Amino acid sequence: MEWLVIIITLVVLWVASLFKILHESLSASQAAVLNDGGVFRNRNVLLVIAHPDDESMFFTPTLNYLSSRGCNLHILCMSTGNADGMGNVRKEELYLASIVLKVPQKQVKVLDHPDLQDGFGKSWNSKLLSKIIKEEIVNCAIDLKTIARYFT
Repeated sequence: MEWLVIIITLVVLWVASLFKILHESLSASQAAVLNDGGVFRNRNVLLVIAHPDDESMFFTPTLNYLSSRGCNLHILCMSTGNADGMGNVRKEELYLASIVLKVPQKQVKVLDHPDLQDGFGKSWNSKLLSKIIKEEIVNCAIDLKTIARYFT
């Protein structure tokens, strides 16, 4: 019986030590990730999205993080999102969302290019997209870029 108590005590001590080591390891790595050392401060960041609401549905955590780190945020929206005939409403919603996301409205650009209309099954010309995005990068002196992966 005494051996059983000793073995159980050793196992409990081993498990407690393991948890302590893991906890310290995770805490240190989390602190390192969250402390960017000011590397983002005053950087110009461009978020390129296909249509209004992408900024809110997919990028709110990223925009909040970058804003909290002092980034100068810009949003380039490639269409008004008019697939259902509500492009003007969706465009206005993007401007309202930008207030909440701390992106100055003057730094939110929504395109209504005839070759970049929103709609199911529509494909956009990648060379045109590239040209527009490059122009925006130059015009806004962008340091960091984030592009929504799928444009439709």
